[in-house]
Amino acid sequence: MNARLERFAEIVSRDQFDLAEASLMLAQDTYPDLDVPEYLGKLDGIAVAIKKRLAGDAFSEQRVLALNYYLFNEMRFSGNLVDYYDPRNSYLNEVLERRTGIPITLSILYLEIGRRLGLNLKGVSFPGHFLVKLAVKRGQLVLDPFTGGEAQSESDLRQRLAQVLPSGKAEQAQLDRYLEPATPRQIIARVLRNLKNIYMQTGKLEQALAVMNRMLLVMPESTEELRDRGLVYQKLECFRPALSDLQNYLRRRPDAPDAADVREKLVELRQAATRLN
Repeated sequence: MNARLERFAEIVSRDQFDLAEASLMLAQDTYPDLDVPEYLGKLDGIAVAIKKRLAGDAFSEQRVLALNYYLFNEMRFSGNLVDYYDPRNSYLNEVLERRTGIPITLSILYLEIGRRLGLNLKGVSFPGHFLVKLAVKRGQLVLDPFTGGEAQSESDLRQRLAQVLPSGKAEQAQLDRYLEPATPRQIIARVLRNLKNIYMQTGKLEQALAVMNRMLLVMPESTEELRDRGLVYQKLECFRPALSDLQNYLRRRPDAPDAADVREKLVELRQAATRLN
């Protein structure tokens, strides 16, 4: 493992870690010259500019309004509706440069600048659309950084659920269970999952493999990720690593629904590996 991956592995093994730093580090596979401290400095700079406009005793809602106004009105950050599946939307350095992204990366930006402003914001892995929440005296604010930090009412949230849940289920759903705070590790895993899907669907297998290597550092217990990486190794004709991943998958999940298919692949891989000798 190279030094950058070792550093990433060390960071994401902690329970709490700097989301912005981890997000920028995962971009180094695509942008090898990326200067992580430089981009962290850009986040600091944005926070300093907002702080200058706030009274020292500003309460949470005032901080949120100032954050929204500066990010979305002055800097003009916005959700990328034109090319949602552009991989650049998933890389925080590109989000900062282009001032556009998808819900999860705009939420990371929002969380990290909010933290610098003293806001105890939490990420929310809401089905289909990442959100941010903040505990306030009257309960909680749920905000959508993809649409300019708009506050989400209960009916807004139920409408969102109705788009992803089976018919009629959204009305009865317990909203609280969908608004649980996401851990930093879950947030980074969701970014990586987005990238993996984009690269797999566009046939960019080497990029997908780099993402999967990171994913297995973030979620080492995920047997599905191990299987998927093995299948990509097979497509790339890296037969020995494919063999290793798929054997480990079956060792961990001998009763997996696809175990028979995977055993067939192992036979093919052993033959292919033998031919290499």
